[in-house]
Amino acid sequence: MSIKKLRVYLDNFIENGKYKLKGTKTGYPTIDRNHEDGYKFFEKYPLIPNIDMITILRLLSRKNRNKPAIDCNELKATYQELLDDAHELCLAYRNLGVKKGDIVTISLPSNYQAIASFLALNELGAVTTFIDTYSTKEEIESYLKKYKSPIYINYDISEEESNRIIERTGVKRVITLHKDKENEKNLQLSEPTDGKVIDFHSLGHYAKREPDRRHLPNKGSDPALILYTSGSTGQPKAVVLTNKNILAAQMYAGNTSHTEGITATKTMTCVPLRYPYGMVTSLLTSLLWGKEAIMTPEWDSNKVKYYFDKKPNIIFGSPSVLELTLKFLPKDYDLSYVTHFISGGDFLTDEHAERAYKFFGEHNNTTLELGNGFGNAETVSIGSTPVGVPLKQGTAGKVLVGSRAMIIDKDTPDDKPIENPDLLEEKKYGEIGELCIAGEHVFREYFGEPDKTNLTKFTRRGKTYFRTGTIGYLDEEGYFVPTQRKSRFYIRSTGHKVYLDNVQHIVAKSSNYIDDCAAVKVPDDDELFVDVVYAVLKPGVEPTEEVRREIFDSLLVPQEISGRQVQLKEYEIPKEIFFVDELPRIEGSEKIDYIELEKRAIDDTKKARVLKK
Repeated sequence: MSIKKLRVYLDNFIENGKYKLKGTKTGYPTIDRNHEDGYKFFEKYPLIPNIDMITILRLLSRKNRNKPAIDCNELKATYQELLDDAHELCLAYRNLGVKKGDIVTISLPSNYQAIASFLALNELGAVTTFIDTYSTKEEIESYLKKYKSPIYINYDISEEESNRIIERTGVKRVITLHKDKENEKNLQLSEPTDGKVIDFHSLGHYAKREPDRRHLPNKGSDPALILYTSGSTGQPKAVVLTNKNILAAQMYAGNTSHTEGITATKTMTCVPLRYPYGMVTSLLTSLLWGKEAIMTPEWDSNKVKYYFDKKPNIIFGSPSVLELTLKFLPKDYDLSYVTHFISGGDFLTDEHAERAYKFFGEHNNTTLELGNGFGNAETVSIGSTPVGVPLKQGTAGKVLVGSRAMIIDKDTPDDKPIENPDLLEEKKYGEIGELCIAGEHVFREYFGEPDKTNLTKFTRRGKTYFRTGTIGYLDEEGYFVPTQRKSRFYIRSTGHKVYLDNVQHIVAKSSNYIDDCAAVKVPDDDELFVDVVYAVLKPGVEPTEEVRREIFDSLLVPQEISGRQVQLKEYEIPKEIFFVDELPRIEGSEKIDYIELEKRAIDDTKKARVLKK
């Protein structure tokens, strides 16, 4: 028996607990693995190097060093310049006391300094966590305390605010990227202060104080990133991703898509870096491909044409990005240079696709490939890919070669660990259930929350699976067809996700007037979508304007809920609160009928706007 046949035999024996003759089809995705048909052995069983991301980028970019790597507003950098700047920042951060294993909190827009800082910290062996630039003061403080961050890198806050953060959190240094210098690369532009509050553009001086030495790669098993996801309540969970997790996702996707055959030279990421789809799938993927990454720190309706004028070939976006494209590009605009539009974060509907193909066709592009990607933060945001595989409308692309996918009963309880994973009933091709994914790209853990980790991960026949929380089915060619999500959310024009159950939960807990409430989305001319709340008041409370104002006022201050300080971000605050006697329920159950409320909200919002005028 050849080594290849022996490995296939052993793999099947371990996976299925029985010998399966070559060519025998059973109808189960974990056994048949139809998504791997036609792929080579080492694409199915890739060897993931045990090194850090900065070393991989240096190796892969050897032939591209003088080619463009980043185009961010007015700032551009080649691969060599990016690597040089990252190394200079590495020396500076080391001089400021950052060491291997430290967790550094960054609150920056999607800009050049953010990616350069990640690469610098990766070289140090430190962990980077990107938090929302809209985070409240209380949230920022909680993150810094939680991670014991030695430094905090932020965007344009005042010296007074910096000192307050130092006093309240124990952070040793606060490093501020000032808005008037964000397009400058010179890290010696400002003079050092030797204090605790540091100008980002003075970091070159600190780098000069640190002895340089050859970089010895950190391990692939070392944590590299902490990014965030939200469940049905919208409360963020901190997902710990290792170098190996990130690299495995890249290799799986590259092997599946055969990215070496993609001739596009420019990509554009329209998603904030705190989302894995923005940081990893869009940005790191582009750099590892050797492409020029167009970054969009100010993606909104006013910037659509500006960024498209940079002529991206591959666009990493979302339904909201597509809507802004359709709405704000001029009628005579040439889009012939766009080859792919990949939607992540949410799925494009057939109606979206039809409108998009028509729009691009009217703008000199009849060859666009429009596809849904799929992934979770826990799988480094890559679970399937529409790139480089035959497009199938209505699917989220093909499951990644090298990974495993299975469908389990959608009603499998998710509030307790799966006790006997080997006894789980697996759904066949075409049968609907919850998608579970196994592979080296499955995250290490939720930071500081082992119980939640155990709820979402289980080991079955030697493979560790992650429960994605997305309902759908796998077809016989290995494509995933999503049918619904367990969580309710929408994406605004800025790319920010708003989890409606989270809004609903905080609104209900923030006011003593509310007995019950429901949050739903409605279309908006400026933001694409906003949320509104329907509230049932407690007995004896009258639905007056004064009560409405007091409810809104309560949403502007932090509330202690379940032992933690929470507050809606600016973009999460409802645009309207409608008082009702009761919430509509799905017939025969106690569940709120959100579909009915969404329909009602469109009319109620229009009426409210007319009254305000």
